[in-house]
Amino acid sequence: MATYDTLGATYARTRRPDPRIAAQIHTALGNTTDVVNVGAGTGSYEPPRTVLAVEPSQVMIGQRPPESAPAVRAVAEQLPLHDDSADAVMALLTIHHWTDPAAGIAELRRVARRRIVVLTWDQAVFRERFWLVRDYLPEAAAFDDDRAVPIDLLVDLLGGARQEPVPVPHDCTDGFGAAYWRRPHAYLDPQVRGGISMFTQAGEDRIEPGLRRLADDLAAGRWHTRHSGLLALDTIDVGYRLLVADL
Repeated sequence: MATYDTLGATYARTRRPDPRIAAQIHTALGNTTDVVNVGAGTGSYEPPRTVLAVEPSQVMIGQRPPESAPAVRAVAEQLPLHDDSADAVMALLTIHHWTDPAAGIAELRRVARRRIVVLTWDQAVFRERFWLVRDYLPEAAAFDDDRAVPIDLLVDLLGGARQEPVPVPHDCTDGFGAAYWRRPHAYLDPQVRGGISMFTQAGEDRIEPGLRRLADDLAAGRWHTRHSGLLALDTIDVGYRLLVADL
């Protein structure tokens, strides 16, 4: 994917898997014997039984650890795999990048024998609960309005799936969109934003005014006064969801 050929160059620095989220994903995979990771990126959250990673960006593939599963450059909508190739297929924070989510999900169903695990988010919940996009960067949220795939649609495409909330720890080590909800200064760091496609694809010019307001509120103590309740929380639910479909 050309997007990650340009914005993914430093991805491995800020997007390190969080062990608590990893545990939830690996529990969802259950006792499946072999796993294919679609939209695999740098290999975060791949269990040891991963047999293949599918990733369109060579830049992302180049950042995969040497000991990770072999990777093939391909897109979700056309997986280079036979029917029923793997016991389980997982797709983590990737579907919003797909050109045709329905075709991609159909491919997951074709390749998986037993289970599909998808990590995504509920855009309506995200907009309402995450202070950064609600109060400072609605422009970034508007960008995601166009690409976020509704949870109900995904469940239908999967042929049914159970939903699990994925709480975000206050010290989350995986720097995705809401990872720094209790560390607001982090969003002023260009390197942090560089690992979050919501911000990089919205463009610095569009989000710069909101970042200035955030910096001013942090300097004046207004952010901490307004969000003092967050500082007592260990985790927060801002809409990230794990979908688990048994075939």
